[in-house]
Amino acid sequence: MKSNRYTSLAIALLASLALNSCKKFLDLQPTSTVTSENAYLTGDNIEKALNGAYNSFIGNGTRPGSNANYYQWEMILQTDIRSDNAHAAGGGEIDFSQIDYNTITNTNEMVRRDWEELYGAISKCNIVIDNVGKVTDPTFSDERRKQILGEASFLRAFHYYQLVKLYGGVPLEKHSNSTDSEVLRIKRSTVEEVYDFIDSDLQVAANNLPDGFGQASIDKVRATKGAANALLTKIWAQRPDRDYNKVLQYANAVITGKGGYQLLQNYADLFDGKHNYNSESIIEIPYIAGSPNLSCWGGAFFFPDLDENGQINENEWRRYGTPSKDLVEAYDNAGDTERKNANIWFFSVPWADEFWNPCGDADTEIPFNVKQKHANSFQSGDHFYLLRLADIILLKAEAQNALGNASGAINTINIIRHRAGLSDLSGVSSTALKAIILNERRLELAFEGQRWDDLNRYGVTVDVMNKLNEIKFTCDNGKQSNPTLIKYNFNQNSLLLPIPLLELQANPSLTQNPGY
Repeated sequence: MKSNRYTSLAIALLASLALNSCKKFLDLQPTSTVTSENAYLTGDNIEKALNGAYNSFIGNGTRPGSNANYYQWEMILQTDIRSDNAHAAGGGEIDFSQIDYNTITNTNEMVRRDWEELYGAISKCNIVIDNVGKVTDPTFSDERRKQILGEASFLRAFHYYQLVKLYGGVPLEKHSNSTDSEVLRIKRSTVEEVYDFIDSDLQVAANNLPDGFGQASIDKVRATKGAANALLTKIWAQRPDRDYNKVLQYANAVITGKGGYQLLQNYADLFDGKHNYNSESIIEIPYIAGSPNLSCWGGAFFFPDLDENGQINENEWRRYGTPSKDLVEAYDNAGDTERKNANIWFFSVPWADEFWNPCGDADTEIPFNVKQKHANSFQSGDHFYLLRLADIILLKAEAQNALGNASGAINTINIIRHRAGLSDLSGVSSTALKAIILNERRLELAFEGQRWDDLNRYGVTVDVMNKLNEIKFTCDNGKQSNPTLIKYNFNQNSLLLPIPLLELQANPSLTQNPGY
């Protein structure tokens, strides 16, 4: 490697554990596209392959397998915008609107691209998992070999977790570089089988990963034992045959474990760009501001450019992910000004908005998702949390309540409410508490890719979306029309995306989801 190994770029991004090789993530160029049998026999090359797997969260702007779109912004499209939290807006692009209004087809570009990119990321993980045991480098320690296996297993589990939530049962590609026609035409596994595979990967991860690597900027961007336990918490809550005893077990392992996770005192600090690698973060994506390949361009789809006075530039185009009236009212009804002000900002804009300001009245403000507050240039350095402690604490409360310990659940949820400046709950029934926890998760985790999953887990998606009182307006000669209620026409088939048409054509063993 050249002398730039320890540049600020390397320090800021997913550094490999410096136990033996002292390699820095992204200083090592990914080699995961190499497929020869001897490509990964050295410690240096297997570290590069692992770095390539981590790079799937950042993207580098290339496909397939870069995940440049999914983790940059489409995860929010599929979870918050698809749900009752936001509207696609942005100008009415058909693929975005289909996801927003529940009119999705199997030719939707987002649906195809997310499938492709997630499987591309899995392929990178498979390369590492298949080859780490073959490294013959005498300087490569068994300890590091186990850690790399754990890291790659965690990453593969994380990507499969996204796939199973989006599409249901999917083909399980467990190995790399196979040319066997029977392997290339893998049938769909059941949802339970996919979750079992995710669980097995996470057990490998938890058994081989350390609690930390000795440096916060590394501990928060690489897979650790805490990250594995956090994802185990989530999968055992989300799978259809959920086990709340396991949810509680793994949540407690995170909360009381050696990772040292603690809530930040102020909620807004999580998203101000000044508290990266904080104690609440379990694992985050470390974007670098101004970097053509390592910054986050996705946040600028939500947050517009501002001038020196903090106002939206006159030449700005409409942003995607406009917060819904229902979400804004949820904050207002809860008296939750702290989290509302951290997540949603209102601006006067130089354009019309069919949900908030159809005639473009300069005195009427519309809301924006501002979770990423420095996204102005399409090269933001705002980090994105893949897993954070508040999510796990709320899942613990959910498990406690489901297991008959409502008082314990109340004490747990009050930890989160207290941080938000809300009054403590007391004397709430288990039935009422279930709905309260769901709403608390909405207020706490808005625009973090959780809302759709929560609605599905609670079994209320169809009811919530069909009862959603969201309206649109038009403008005729400067006069606002009467409101038109948006009809989402949800049913149980709406809970999953269609299998992309191109994938069905490429793999005759695939079957389509019902309703498509």
